[in-house]
Amino acid sequence: MADTKARGKSRVLAADLIHTAMRILRDNGKEMPMRELMTRVEKEVDLSDWAKERYEKSGYIRWESILHFYSIDCVKAGYLVKKKGVWYLTPEGEEAVKMGPAKLLDSATRAYQKWRAEQPIDATTEAGDTAADETSMAFEEVEQIAMSGLERYINDQNAYEFQDLVAALLRGMGYYTPFVAPRGKDGGVDVMAYRDPLGTQSPRIQMQIKHRGAPASVQEVRQLMGLLQKEGDVGIFVSTGGFTPDAKTTARGSHVHVELIDLSRFIALWQEFYEKLKDEDKSLMPLTPIYFLAKKE
Repeated sequence: MADTKARGKSRVLAADLIHTAMRILRDNGKEMPMRELMTRVEKEVDLSDWAKERYEKSGYIRWESILHFYSIDCVKAGYLVKKKGVWYLTPEGEEAVKMGPAKLLDSATRAYQKWRAEQPIDATTEAGDTAADETSMAFEEVEQIAMSGLERYINDQNAYEFQDLVAALLRGMGYYTPFVAPRGKDGGVDVMAYRDPLGTQSPRIQMQIKHRGAPASVQEVRQLMGLLQKEGDVGIFVSTGGFTPDAKTTARGSHVHVELIDLSRFIALWQEFYEKLKDEDKSLMPLTPIYFLAKKE
């Protein structure tokens, strides 16, 4: 009876936590690093002493574990996407927020149960669920710690050091970088990249790079667009401070190809192409892998 009561109490809290987290995502660009989201949720939900207790076995705080555990239902329902320590709200999730806490969680749980019923039967699955969920939470924690460390490292670079990082990434992606702007005026182009040494093949990339906390404006994006005069020219704007909503809208609707890369996307690309970088380029921001047991899907 006590276990049933505790599960009911956990589910009531879960409904509030999940709904609050998804509402925060909806109101803040539909994406947020996990730790930042957790901080925001903690401020907005009235958490009891019971919710703030740590589990004796795992050491995790109860409310955080509950939020993480039930967020899996939301992922299977298509309401959330988790990637590289960042949580994303999908269009389906944005609609689900309108249901309210209880109905949202019920909907997500039904979707999870449907997904679970379609999986191959494995006698070890039930027994391993708790351990697997704890491993998944630990992985998310480590992934977010890693992401935060990389963000701090990049933010501590000066503008020219970050420019060199961007050029190194392009080389790892198979491009030649015949022009990386020296200190001083650059005419609006910070890096040029080609598929071949002479730039005879498209795409020919012209890059604008901003290393600062403020988001790039629509005027700055339009300035890059104005430089794309030849057929096969592609503009890439890298901004550690992200982009204003108007800048994103303008880039999406542009008749020329303009790609926007914020700090999170840059880090994801660096991780993806890291092994293809030359050693001298790797040394600009060296990485080391950490291995976790993969959860069977």
